[in-house]
Amino acid sequence: MTSEVVASAEAPVPTRRTYSYLGPAGTFTEAALAQVPEARGHEWRPVRNVGEALADVVEGRSDAAMIAIENSVDGGVSTAQDALATVPGLRIVGEYLVPVEFVLVGRPGARLEDVSLIAAHPVAYAQCLQWLSDALPAHAHVPAASNVASAMSLLDGSSDADAAIAPPGILEHHQLELLASNIGDNPNAVTRFVLVSRTVVPPPPTGADKTSLIVELPDDHPGALLEMLEQFATRGINLSLLASRPIGDELGRYRFVVDADGHLEDERMADALLGLRRFSPRVTFLGSYPRADRAVVRYPERYADDVFVEARDWLRGLISGEPEVQE
Repeated sequence: MTSEVVASAEAPVPTRRTYSYLGPAGTFTEAALAQVPEARGHEWRPVRNVGEALADVVEGRSDAAMIAIENSVDGGVSTAQDALATVPGLRIVGEYLVPVEFVLVGRPGARLEDVSLIAAHPVAYAQCLQWLSDALPAHAHVPAASNVASAMSLLDGSSDADAAIAPPGILEHHQLELLASNIGDNPNAVTRFVLVSRTVVPPPPTGADKTSLIVELPDDHPGALLEMLEQFATRGINLSLLASRPIGDELGRYRFVVDADGHLEDERMADALLGLRRFSPRVTFLGSYPRADRAVVRYPERYADDVFVEARDWLRGLISGEPEVQE
């Protein structure tokens, strides 16, 4: 009897969760996942691309996936935006910012002055070109499939390069020689990542939130985009991202990726979504979640929640025949 009481008093074993991310270890995506407190101590599943990461979530192999969605230098990540637009049953539950820093690495014992051939992903290479031109003006470039692959090619012998451009995290996982740090040309470059799960109830509003949507225009006519934007402007909602992506069914048809300041439970945002629903043949709600920078959303007082509530009460009174009270 005593042993049964002790056993029943033991704390339940927490459920182990799985998170997919673009691998292998050492990527910027892994650095973003490291910022998620609830992911620590759980299984991290490296995958090869965004489609595989989201398929893991949809098919139940993972509880959530971390994907890059926007870069301050190159703009939106089109593969991620298109996937979120076409894969049903997904929600963004958080966003995370990772500074884009690059290091130049070589095989153990390598020296900077001996470098003439550099392996690098084309995007990373372009973001480091000024530094490379100054420090190694006679170098040549070998394209690599990814930032981590450029470094791994030095170790597995698949590249003749003398050095590689890679994220700093690679040094925590592999024995490589650090030849130079902070070689990126833009010290303010940042990549925005989002954590995506299956459809869930949005986290409660914090006052520093963002709502992500994908909206299609009803047809191609003058002012159609303006009509869509007015759904936000007339309710005092600022857009922090507006990007167009081809729908793909015919030339000239686009969907719009929208990040709007505010939360689904804000009266002004809810009212805007109702307007969008009436206007657009398809509105995909991707989620309302806390902003990574935790910046409180500011808006004119005339768009406060109680103003919308009072207006609805006024209309309800008109419909019910209540006498108007002059203020």
